[in-house]
Amino acid sequence: MGFGNQKSNALINSPEALAQFINSRASHVTQTSLYGYLKTRAGTRFPELFKNPDILTSINIAKWNIWLACVSDLCIFTGLLMHQSGRVKPAEIDLLMPTILDRILLETKISPEAIETMRTTEENARQRVTTCDWTLEYDYDSIFSQSPEALYYWSPIADELKTRDEEIVRNSVRFRWIEVRRSVREKLDIESIFQTEASQNLATSAEIN
Repeated sequence: MGFGNQKSNALINSPEALAQFINSRASHVTQTSLYGYLKTRAGTRFPELFKNPDILTSINIAKWNIWLACVSDLCIFTGLLMHQSGRVKPAEIDLLMPTILDRILLETKISPEAIETMRTTEENARQRVTTCDWTLEYDYDSIFSQSPEALYYWSPIADELKTRDEEIVRNSVRFRWIEVRRSVREKLDIESIFQTEASQNLATSAEIN
């Protein structure tokens, strides 16, 4: 999991580019929010966390579950933005966004120790993306609901400390989505994405026939 090219000005103009964008931004939000929280709580002992195998395993499990929650949130936001543009039908978004989620999961090498714990997170993400009603109005707290919950739940911090930190922890993730939302609006080339998707589907159909 890496930060990706956060300063790239390239348009999101294909399904591949959309998957890459969502993956990179989800990774960035995950790492900055999780590691930021751990560093705040551990202080000068922060580097030592990564020398303890048990703690490192817990961090990796937390990281991947938070990442998938971030992917889920950003998939929902992007799909809703597509509908709000008025350029595509909800049924087209229904077909596209689950394939974007699948592409991200297939192309991402997840740490072995996290795979088993992610089953429920993955089921929730798939159900959320496949059943979303793109025609409804949602506020940002509803759209970006899974990532704050995941950071709070999965962070390997003592429960009594997390309880005290809850509002700050959740808001830290919400704050990090502000720039991402701005970036999606600036870069999203909806027509090109769906034109490329249609061309790829036609090519696949021709190969099968």
